[in-house]
Amino acid sequence: MKQLELSELTALLRECAGEDEGVDLDGDVLDIPFTDLGYDSLAMLQTTGRIERDYEVTLDEAIDGAGTPRAYLDAVNRALAAREAA
Repeated sequence: MKQLELSELTALLRECAGEDEGVDLDGDVLDIPFTDLGYDSLAMLQTTGRIERDYEVTLDEAIDGAGTPRAYLDAVNRALAAREAA
């Protein structure tokens, strides 16, 4: 089963919304809120749309409450696992 990894998420964030010069996305960012990383709701919407398209998965409203990379990855990977199980 394919899972979204942190390195893939940070690459997508950079592609979809750029990167704040003061933030090191290669560091330990799993539990840092997206807003502290410089990503607003529009950036997350763009990233989510890209993941839905690239991974052929529908992400429900649970993704809206995912305020950190860890929570976001958990939500995406749950959706990917559910798709595989169907």
